[in-house]
Amino acid sequence: MSQPQLRGAERDLYRDTWVRYLGYANEVGEAFRSLVPSAVVWLSYGVASSYVLADAIDKGKKAGEVPSPEEGRSTRVAVAVVDTFVWQALASVAIPGFTINRVCAASLYVLGTTTHWPLSVRKWTTTALGLLAIPFIIHPIDRSVDFLLDSSLRKLYPSVGKPSSS
Repeated sequence: MSQPQLRGAERDLYRDTWVRYLGYANEVGEAFRSLVPSAVVWLSYGVASSYVLADAIDKGKKAGEVPSPEEGRSTRVAVAVVDTFVWQALASVAIPGFTINRVCAASLYVLGTTTHWPLSVRKWTTTALGLLAIPFIIHPIDRSVDFLLDSSLRKLYPSVGKPSSS
């Protein structure tokens, strides 16, 4: 997720408070995948996806409250919702979830072929490695998603209400 940004004196509930950590739920779920039932992992995706949807709705409401001529309001709201939803879905759910899943799968495989550790120790080690990887993947993924959207979807937006960055 992008760095928290304070907009004037206003704090953004979804970016500047503890609520933003709900977007990391699926990464934590993926790290624990080898230790918990798959329903727990799916629940973690539900939490993260709910965060994404709530943030998109919030940004749409805020875009609708900006004083301006009425003819550009619906476009501004739509751009805010779509941009936030797509950015958050990629940067908070899809790419980090896939990344942590692959880090954990690879580490479990490597530990299984290179050590004689009991399976439970390999699974806990895999979980620890997955959790430790989370802080290292956040900013590169955020920057990559910004670049991807700036190079694609954001070029399609009308100039009115065009977001500068998520």
